[in-house]
Amino acid sequence: MKIKIRPISKGAKDLQHSKAGIIITGSGSATPSRVLTNDDLAHMVETSDEWIKTRTGIERRHLASPSESLSELAAAAGKEAILASGISATEIDLIILATSSADDLFGSGAKVQSLLGATNAVAFDLTAACSGFVFGLVTASQFIRSGVYQNVLLIGADMLSRWVDWADRKTCVLFGDGAGAVVCQSSISQGNISQGSMEANDSLLGFSLFSNGSQNDCLTLAYEGESQNLIEDVAISKGNYNPIAMNGREVYRFAVAKVPEVIEKALFEANLTTADIDWLILHQANQRIMDAVATRLNIPSEKVISNVAEYGNTSAASIPIALDEAVKKGQIKSGDVIATSGFGAGLSWGSAIFKWGK
Repeated sequence: MKIKIRPISKGAKDLQHSKAGIIITGSGSATPSRVLTNDDLAHMVETSDEWIKTRTGIERRHLASPSESLSELAAAAGKEAILASGISATEIDLIILATSSADDLFGSGAKVQSLLGATNAVAFDLTAACSGFVFGLVTASQFIRSGVYQNVLLIGADMLSRWVDWADRKTCVLFGDGAGAVVCQSSISQGNISQGSMEANDSLLGFSLFSNGSQNDCLTLAYEGESQNLIEDVAISKGNYNPIAMNGREVYRFAVAKVPEVIEKALFEANLTTADIDWLILHQANQRIMDAVATRLNIPSEKVISNVAEYGNTSAASIPIALDEAVKKGQIKSGDVIATSGFGAGLSWGSAIFKWGK
């Protein structure tokens, strides 16, 4: 049998003499128009606006209607990010959809690709719950740095309202729906080509990722099966998923302990200190967690970006929604150094330090 060797493309040849870097060139977000306030929740369960705000900082959350799909919400955020980046959908060659609530258990990334008209892109889902955006950013960077893809659309999107027990006041006050997206591109600036090298800007300055499955039961959206006999001695598990269950006290302790630590590890990799950070964007789970993390890192409150009061916990969407809103408001400017950290189910947690813009 003869083996055909695929010739190296011109782009791949160029990359043999270059170092690809990643730049983040555009952002976008989308949230449902319907809003559920704390006062609304007080008519549903035993709670109050004061109780919720004091413990979480949340005032409102946006919830998708039965006719809205996660794929459509993700595509709307992705379309904004592509437009902001100045490229077309057909120039996107990879789409990463970070979600834990896909429309289809087989994945919704390809559906988003179709809705965007990104006909040249491969698409897949990445599931890391509330850490999904940070894990996705690191994954996108590896594809770009290796030269495999040049234009990557990363979307964090979740509709956890589908999986909330709305009679459980410990969890129903927390979650909202939304999607946020960024476009990551390869950036290779010309260097001393005569010496066979080209240097690139790289906006992902450092990162650190962790998982600890021994604490998995602290935050779950678990499958529950019921035995069904098919024939004698052959049975399968047929079932559904339970609503979200959380040990809030343990998750709080975990986040307050681990998030400052992982940010410091990422800063060390980037050869930076907290004094170099222009903005801190944490997963928008709880204002008390964000305040505690900022205090432990000695980061002033004016550098902490928060929109948890408006949207609640939107899981993988929370960081990119907050990022996009800050960019649109003019808070975040090109060249600003941003520290992010996602944390949640798995348990998983991670941090990425990056520069915004070209």
